[in-house]
Amino acid sequence: MVDASALPDAIELAIVGAGPHALTLVAHLLQKRQALRGRCLVFDPSGSWMRQWHHQFAAFEIPHLRSPAVHHPDPDSFALRRFAESRPAELFPPYDLPGTQLFHDFCQSVIQRWQLQDCVYPAQVLRVEPLRPRFRLELHSGETIVARRVVITGGGGKPQWPAWVSQIATPYPSDRLQHSHQIDLRKMNLRGETILIVGGGLTSGHLALGAIARGANVILMARRCLYEKLFDADPGWLGPKYLKHFWDEPTWATRFQMIQQARNGGSMTPAIMTQLRRAHHDGKLTFYEQCQVTEAAWLGDGWQITCARSLSANAQAVEHYHPTIHPTIHECIHSQCIERLEHLERLERLDQIWLATGTRLDMTQDLLLSQLLEQSSIEVVNGLPVLDEHLRWQPRELAGELFIMGGLAALQVGPTARNLSGARMASERIVPAITKPTLAMTFR
Repeated sequence: MVDASALPDAIELAIVGAGPHALTLVAHLLQKRQALRGRCLVFDPSGSWMRQWHHQFAAFEIPHLRSPAVHHPDPDSFALRRFAESRPAELFPPYDLPGTQLFHDFCQSVIQRWQLQDCVYPAQVLRVEPLRPRFRLELHSGETIVARRVVITGGGGKPQWPAWVSQIATPYPSDRLQHSHQIDLRKMNLRGETILIVGGGLTSGHLALGAIARGANVILMARRCLYEKLFDADPGWLGPKYLKHFWDEPTWATRFQMIQQARNGGSMTPAIMTQLRRAHHDGKLTFYEQCQVTEAAWLGDGWQITCARSLSANAQAVEHYHPTIHPTIHECIHSQCIERLEHLERLERLDQIWLATGTRLDMTQDLLLSQLLEQSSIEVVNGLPVLDEHLRWQPRELAGELFIMGGLAALQVGPTARNLSGARMASERIVPAITKPTLAMTFR
């Protein structure tokens, strides 16, 4: 962490966020140009690398990553495999998925090897103001710093709350209805409680297993049939197999649809589905698929829920899915829907509702980017910006080079933009624009 009293007046490169994308970018930059050491600064409220990433994995008690060992922040694709040679038991099948602790330790080794311990400044960036041809960053402390270039690494988006939440008429305890980002399993004793988890993605699976391990009975409700996929998107999206067609597509709205179809909403890994089926068989988990909550009321000692069928969700997803890349949609485990859960014979109430309903990426809702939009318009497609091939904000009236990576760069990078593999692909686009003078934008 950088000494908070040692903020310079100006810096060559400012990076907003200290997650895996930022770490990947800095490591790739230093590999190409060692002279940038000491000339770039990373800003994050935590003051440390990957704090939110590590917290999330620990809070959900996730045993290993979904991405294979070749996907990580270091420029050397095989660095993690070599790091794990003495810890082979922490590479999980299939495809050597790194254990959570292994990945944490490896990232710490990357930070040390590239001497990045003192690269993160403990501050939140509140505003990025164009100053031709630079930028002035305003920090939450009131301090400011001028940067020649800025990279906004983005996050996972804003938590997505279902519409019915805002329509709840009865007051309720805040800890009885939470979004997944608020949940920390390590702090919970759930013995005897009944918990409704809304969502059909991997997060809901981890939360369900964590709640069951703490003595809860779980109802897992998804708006469509649960289905299995090893990865968020087909591995063909990591190379030219699918990306060539994607990059050749000139219409941004069509690219957006290709991204949505490739990810196809939330999915479970086969390993997690196996554990969920076992819990279902043991009577600790009930599946309610193709159901959506329409109304919720707090009755003083528990929740009363009304839900409705949604039989067409999977059919529509498959109908519009690219025929060569759609995942296998499994038969619903349990297709019965309910009108009121408390009428089930084995349930008198729902003690808690957890929302594993994901996040929404929308630059118009982002604090920094929405301010920049007011000063320099840019084409936005369903919340995603249209950037140039190096992930730069295109209008030159912005008066400086500003890059965006992470999920918001998906229109250029592809469906895996928010993943570790996307961090590498984004870095491969941004690094040349920073290190090669012939690719730098010029401003009058």
